[in-house]
Amino acid sequence: MSKKPQDGLATLAIHAGEKTIERSVTQPIFQSSTYVFEEETQYVDVKYGRLSNTPNHQTLAEKIAALEKMESGLVTASGMAAITTTLLACVEPEGHLLAQDQLYGGTYYFLKDDFSKWNRKVSLFSVGESSNLERHFQSNTQAVYVETISNPTLQIPDLEKVVEIAHRHGALAIIDNTFASPVNFNPVDLGFDLVIHSATKYLNGHTDVLAGAVAGGSRLIEKIRKMICHLGPSLDPHACFLLNRGLKTLVLRVQQHNINAQRLAAGLQKIPRVKKVYYPGLEEHPNHLLAAKYFKGFGGMLSFDFDSAVNELEQALKKLRLPFVAPSLGGVETLITRPSTTSHSGISATERSRLGIHDTLVRVSVGLEDVNDLLLDFEQAFSV
Repeated sequence: MSKKPQDGLATLAIHAGEKTIERSVTQPIFQSSTYVFEEETQYVDVKYGRLSNTPNHQTLAEKIAALEKMESGLVTASGMAAITTTLLACVEPEGHLLAQDQLYGGTYYFLKDDFSKWNRKVSLFSVGESSNLERHFQSNTQAVYVETISNPTLQIPDLEKVVEIAHRHGALAIIDNTFASPVNFNPVDLGFDLVIHSATKYLNGHTDVLAGAVAGGSRLIEKIRKMICHLGPSLDPHACFLLNRGLKTLVLRVQQHNINAQRLAAGLQKIPRVKKVYYPGLEEHPNHLLAAKYFKGFGGMLSFDFDSAVNELEQALKKLRLPFVAPSLGGVETLITRPSTTSHSGISATERSRLGIHDTLVRVSVGLEDVNDLLLDFEQAFSV
């Protein structure tokens, strides 16, 4: 019996979930909040925008699930909406979450400031402890949460060990795969139960949409869908359309992000005022071997420490011609920011220092400009 051919990632990014409607090659925007009732027997099957089950939502959910090789998926109004609804759905009241301490600032704030208000507990561990989590588990630990590549210092947990230990204790393994994207890494290959994305970033890729996504087994996704239905962070149809359009070029974009970031990271190492570059594609990176083991590419994100005072760093940033000094990441344009003043500004200075987020740490989302132009621009701004 001949095997059914398996579509490649680029093919899935273009065709998965798509349905021809009125002979339209591109799916139209279904700008309708409600749909005709056809005697559906379950509430979540009733077509309604807040239930995230309109044609635009369904196309996206199927496409993202296919890209992550998962059974099912959901889209939300932002990356934080995907993170918060997933964690609240998967960790029950009186339950305990184990999470790494190097996290996106919004996730860190939610876990430290708000998670307990929902009657859930959280403990944090360092990325370096990821291969030895046993001592952190409690009798009520229900999930372990990590980032594929930590924000903003680009550390990589021992992902195989995280899954192995979580499952040994009967806990879910949940991962934020935003920095890597499905092009560079599919967490399901290591056994992760749920994959989260800030789809604002690489999945969309054009800095014009706020969205989130989660993919996993159908049973877990339905549990999260119920939380989304109750809390209401649904994605609007036009944003669904834009995200779907962005996904169709995901593979090409991320492949070029990988190339540009690798070259820029190597170039930054040659600039005297750049003290240290954090990029998993560099052999000097402490987690380079893990990255080479897990990933198809090393991603478009890098960080570096500037070897001068903050005011001198600010002056250097102003000399840059191409990058925008702005938060966020994953777009076609290069973005540069100091995490201590943006994504992680709400964390105390003492805690930031412990996490390696110094005031002179710079995070770069390497875009798709000609990389030679980027190299020249960083050299002229940071060499003097």
